[in-house]
Amino acid sequence: MNKVALAAGVALLLCGCSKPSILRTDVADSKESASTAPAKVDLKPTADRKVAPPFELKDQSGATVKLADYKGKVVLLNFWATWCGPCKVEIPWFVEFERANKDKNFAVIGMSMDDDGWTIVKPYTEEHKMNYRVLVGDDKISKDFGKLSGLGSIDSLPTTFLLDRNGKVAAVHNGLVSKSTYAQEISTLLSETL
Repeated sequence: MNKVALAAGVALLLCGCSKPSILRTDVADSKESASTAPAKVDLKPTADRKVAPPFELKDQSGATVKLADYKGKVVLLNFWATWCGPCKVEIPWFVEFERANKDKNFAVIGMSMDDDGWTIVKPYTEEHKMNYRVLVGDDKISKDFGKLSGLGSIDSLPTTFLLDRNGKVAAVHNGLVSKSTYAQEISTLLSETL
């Protein structure tokens, strides 16, 4: 029985957290490949990128955050939840990316999709020492960004969007991908000019 429970836990960690009706087939197939696999960079050509939907929300300190304020920066926008196993794997990577690149016109924004909102999210961000902006998303944002991911709404977590300096979506990742993929894509986007 313990082996079955362990296998189920590992499968959930690697596949992403989603509604039961969603079948995940495009994510890493092992914990090792999720963290150490060679980078697979799959950025959209500049001409094919679409502008990310605007939003205006409050962050964990109560300050208003507008996506438009990030124009000129490369943005990693991560849809996540406190209960999502793969999201817990990515958070330390995003803390590291924020620390290493914050002076290079780069920012991480975490968009929590927790139903309980700040009641659960704020203590979680403090406990995990999340050094980047965190917002609590809603159904409208889920639908607006879900259209860009090809799903209609954000039904699978984590879902991560990489935005270029013009606020256009350069990449969408549904589920857990390797840290090296993110690092390479961030580096490539930082090297692009406006």
